[in-house]
Amino acid sequence: MVDEPVVTREIKDNLAIIALDRPEKRNALSNAIFVGLQEAFTDIPDSVDVVIITGKGDHFCAGLDLAEYKLKPAYEGMLYSRWGHKLFDSIQYCGRPVIAAMQGAVIGGGLELASCAHIRVADRTTFYQLPEGRRGIFLGGGGTVRIARLIGVGRLTEMMLTGRRIDVDRGEQLGLSHYVVDPGKSMETALEIAKNVAANAKISNYMMLNALSMIEDMPAQAGLFAEAVASALTLTSPDAQQGIDAFLTRNKK
Repeated sequence: MVDEPVVTREIKDNLAIIALDRPEKRNALSNAIFVGLQEAFTDIPDSVDVVIITGKGDHFCAGLDLAEYKLKPAYEGMLYSRWGHKLFDSIQYCGRPVIAAMQGAVIGGGLELASCAHIRVADRTTFYQLPEGRRGIFLGGGGTVRIARLIGVGRLTEMMLTGRRIDVDRGEQLGLSHYVVDPGKSMETALEIAKNVAANAKISNYMMLNALSMIEDMPAQAGLFAEAVASALTLTSPDAQQGIDAFLTRNKK
């Protein structure tokens, strides 16, 4: 008997929809899900311009599946965390904009996963939580970097110390989501945004995804130089010329 996949990938025109498919476990992150995500983000067809990641059922992702967790020697635990870092890097830097369509629980590792996305859409059932302290564990999927960049180290520290639940409106205020929509509408909205983003020039999207995050880590003058290089590369591309010509043509009418 072949096990049902716990991660699915569907190609719709120039969009890829990647979904966690363990609704009975609130899409908790198992080893099988990690492997499934690794496979889903490998060899994405060149025709795909935008990726949407979501969770099937009522929840986006409730974090690490503690039922699978076993006490490991420190070295093995570190390697496991580094595997997660490599996986989540492959999502953030898959070469395409990634949009998270969220609902229900976005907890622990689920929030780390969502923070890999460049745009996050939350419906009104969404809530966020980092309860690792109550479990005697610590973030291990890159959240200390990615989530801290979204909300600041101080707020991340408070979320981890208290383990309190953050509702969808507060989450938007903090920067955990960019859009809040009615219940059940996160995928619909994500698709609309994806089609809009896919209409951008590919080189412009690529620079936005890669140059901005790297410039953030640079000293100011180095960042400005990198900006000039990115600007020159985009302005001299065929896509830029077509876009400028189209803009000028519209303005003449």
